[in-house]
Amino acid sequence: MASEDQLDRISVTGISATGYHGVLDFERRDGQTFVVDVSLGVDTRPAAESDDLSKTVDYSAVAADVVALITGEPHDLIERLAQQIATACLAYDGVLLAEVVVHKPQAPVGVLFDDVTVRIVRRR
Repeated sequence: MASEDQLDRISVTGISATGYHGVLDFERRDGQTFVVDVSLGVDTRPAAESDDLSKTVDYSAVAADVVALITGEPHDLIERLAQQIATACLAYDGVLLAEVVVHKPQAPVGVLFDDVTVRIVRRR
């Protein structure tokens, strides 16, 4: 098994959907855009050698899972959403590490800002 610094990365960035996460009533009622980046630590050598999709992670399936979690059950905190996404990513065979960034660019912060993010890293 490859050590963490030897893991290859498969990343999908900018996965976007409308979700209803937040602690304020209007966030749950109206929803807002959430954007997610995932980076998966895997050993891609078996897939590279065989050119066989079954020997790697199907990133289209990962992206579909992320959208389902964004649009699914609402949570108060984006930390919770990030954790659920990481858990879903680690459920794929061969994924040893999942780095997840949840962006909440329309967060009700009360001042001018570009983005609010939560970044987590989880390992199998």
